[in-house]
Amino acid sequence: MATSTWQNATTEIHSGYSPAGPHRPMTVPIYNSAAFEFPDYATAAELFSLKKAGFTYSRTGNPTVSVLEARAAALEGGIGALATATGQAAVAVSLLALLQGPNHLVASNKLYGGTVDLLTDTFADFGVTVTFVDPEDPANWAAAITAKTRGFLLESVSNPLVTLVDLRAITDVARAAGIPVVVDNTLATPAAYRPIDFGADIVVHSATKALAGHGSVLGGLIVDAGTFDFSDPARWPQIAAPKARYYGDSLLERYGPNAYLMLARSKFLHDLGPTLTAASASAILTGIETLSLRVAKAQANVLDLVAALDAHPAVARVHHPSLPGHQDHELAHRDFPAGTGCVFSFDLHDASAVPQVVDSVELFALAANIGDARSLIVHPAAMTHCRLSDAQLAAAGISAGTLRVSVGLEDSADLIADLTGALDALTQETTSPTRESVGV
Repeated sequence: MATSTWQNATTEIHSGYSPAGPHRPMTVPIYNSAAFEFPDYATAAELFSLKKAGFTYSRTGNPTVSVLEARAAALEGGIGALATATGQAAVAVSLLALLQGPNHLVASNKLYGGTVDLLTDTFADFGVTVTFVDPEDPANWAAAITAKTRGFLLESVSNPLVTLVDLRAITDVARAAGIPVVVDNTLATPAAYRPIDFGADIVVHSATKALAGHGSVLGGLIVDAGTFDFSDPARWPQIAAPKARYYGDSLLERYGPNAYLMLARSKFLHDLGPTLTAASASAILTGIETLSLRVAKAQANVLDLVAALDAHPAVARVHHPSLPGHQDHELAHRDFPAGTGCVFSFDLHDASAVPQVVDSVELFALAANIGDARSLIVHPAAMTHCRLSDAQLAAAGISAGTLRVSVGLEDSADLIADLTGALDALTQETTSPTRESVGV
């Protein structure tokens, strides 16, 4: 199927699957099987030695999951993809395949809190060192490179402040130094932005979020552009050097541009087991079919809410690049014409009012997710980014009064009325006369 000529909406519905078999089902079947029977001994031996493509055991591959992988690769413009049980697993596996031994990673200081936990705690246990930089200046990335650097990690749209980056400038720095760039594209989604078009080598997603779109399943995806040069065995021994696990072959010799994904699948998915189930893959595929429509609707709602909150006296600042005063306003116009996704944040003048606001709204659920059809609200400092130090929170631009909103598909007028109603109560309290002032 020639997906390269299709627009997003078509790819979301058709890529990776054609009805087949005696019944020709229109939707992708759920292959709810742990194992797969082999026609003969020779085929089994070839499949287990990774000399022939096929399905052996659903921990490392499943027909339903395979369709999701093909569709994700087509949407992002990559050569292939690997699905995982969660978005966190996708980030971890994508980096583990690069960071063999006590190597070094340069990462944005504006990352989701769970990713920061992974980098500063678990990866530190493995001997990996991380330098966090302000992602908006490419010179920061260049200055942080060491002889041990084996990757850059950033978000195309940061969580929760919707900070953007000049990705082409960053990937130019990385390319000159021979460093692969991993971009988390969860917030933007490929319906609005494709990091590979701007030079990224690897794209990761929490498919739990907007790709699935309904908050009912977990999943992650790793998409490989297939363009990075892993041919130096001294620098990339896990890919370019011979390995006993592959009977003395190197993955690069066997699989060429697919070597990175094969390492992620055959070693980390196989050994660690963060496998996406067939049922979850099916649910994510169903969500992807309406991705472009949902992204457009959520973006329209975001713009309405941002405008309403930007004018509200209880709000100190709204973090969204659609606003003319935002530092990334021009970059958003240039590189994100379809928008930046369903998330924005705002700061209250009075941080102590956070509990009152989140407990007062009715349509915005207090829930730690994004990309749901329902609108959600969280307090990053106490929830999603609660383990960051004060210095890390400050570097990320998160204050005690910051609230993150994931805007759903409800009517924007209802969302505005709900949220501004909760904020109106704050301003009424601060402007109401005291009992003493009216002589009571």
